[in-house]
Amino acid sequence: MLQNGGATTTADVVKDITTQSFMKDVIEESKRQPVLVDFWAPWCGPCKQLTPILEKAVKAAKGKVKLTKMNIDEHPAIPGQMGIQSIPAVIAFVNGQPADGFMGALPEGQVVQFLERLTKGKISGDDQDLLKAADAALLEGDAAGAAALYGQLLQEDAANIHALAGLTRCYVETGALEQAKQTLALVPEAKRNDAAVAAARAALEVAEQAQSLGPFAELESKVLADPLDHQARFDLAIALNAQGKREEAANHLLEIIKRDRKWNEDGARKQLVQFFEAWGFADPAAVEGRKRLSSILFA
Repeated sequence: MLQNGGATTTADVVKDITTQSFMKDVIEESKRQPVLVDFWAPWCGPCKQLTPILEKAVKAAKGKVKLTKMNIDEHPAIPGQMGIQSIPAVIAFVNGQPADGFMGALPEGQVVQFLERLTKGKISGDDQDLLKAADAALLEGDAAGAAALYGQLLQEDAANIHALAGLTRCYVETGALEQAKQTLALVPEAKRNDAAVAAARAALEVAEQAQSLGPFAELESKVLADPLDHQARFDLAIALNAQGKREEAANHLLEIIKRDRKWNEDGARKQLVQFFEAWGFADPAAVEGRKRLSSILFA
């Protein structure tokens, strides 16, 4: 932990934050330079391993990035809205938006590489534009167009993690789950906790869940016949998501949470959080869903 007598440069780049200060210290500050949010808790052993490594790496970056630390026990609202299920979790904000991240206590070398990628822009400007275009196409539902752009990037750099994750999601969107698995398997073990990779993996898992469900019309009929049939509503949410009806899928899971938060060991909330991860931070359904979930959980 930082001491009050620490160096001025340390105090400038490392800061404990609260729910109330999140907007100022993270969202607004990230418009000037990247800001990391380290979600942690006092009982978390891996957090105690990671935090000193983060502080050392951030100080070595000499002002190119800032580190904020949020105790999720004292301030659960933000991690709840963002779907943070396990800690330590580190999310990098750039220009007011989540841009990258990882989960778990990475060794110092990988943390330094993460910061270098974030602050020095190892990806060229042209490649960055291609990635943005590919992400935008995928978000708009043009999986084929996005796949072509990700493929172009991978021809130049077969180890481009963002492009591998994006291409995996394209295959998931088109129902080519085996190709999605094969693409995801190309991600090096050390990069498996990358935020984009985690999102692609979640999307694949959700798609595989949908394959095991019964007929869609039958699920709808069950829910109409008995609104308290939470399992049928849960299955219907998964089926709707598989059809790209994200808002409707979220609505059904939120309905379960409102009616019976503890059903199936908090299963509806856990599934909704997995949807958020699969859809990505910027997806409108995820943004709206997080707001509504937060209003239910913290009302």
